[in-house]
Amino acid sequence: MSDLPWDRPRFKNWVAVARVHSLWAQQLAAMLAEHGLKMNQFDILANLLYEPGVTQQRLAERIFVGRSNLSMALPDLETLGWVRRDTDDEDRRVRRLFLTPEGERIARLGLAAETRLLDDMMNALTEAECNQLGDYMRRINDHLRRKPTTGQKS
Repeated sequence: MSDLPWDRPRFKNWVAVARVHSLWAQQLAAMLAEHGLKMNQFDILANLLYEPGVTQQRLAERIFVGRSNLSMALPDLETLGWVRRDTDDEDRRVRRLFLTPEGERIARLGLAAETRLLDDMMNALTEAECNQLGDYMRRINDHLRRKPTTGQKS
């Protein structure tokens, strides 16, 4: 028996998930580029559309791009006129983030593109299969969140 994992179901199935994610990211990046939007910018804008007034700290915990990417991206988004940072009324050290009207317009264009892509992609599954896939991914997510990140064996 080989010590290589190619034929192990858990390995093969996870590689399939990773390949789908990679193709999704490539296709979404191309769709966003049509609107002059980069993937990391869209991640920030979509989160601000979802949670207007979120703190910069909380946004850094939510987004898929790293904290340093957020710090570098926010000034650019402000310069583009898509985001504004307001000081919190109760704690002057806290910055709350909001979309400008143009930022909301761009975020909605990106979200519409992502929705079209996801709808097309998930058409390969029945509604029940789609829901089951979501349930599986949430269980895996919850499992990984409970695990230490030190690379310990389970």
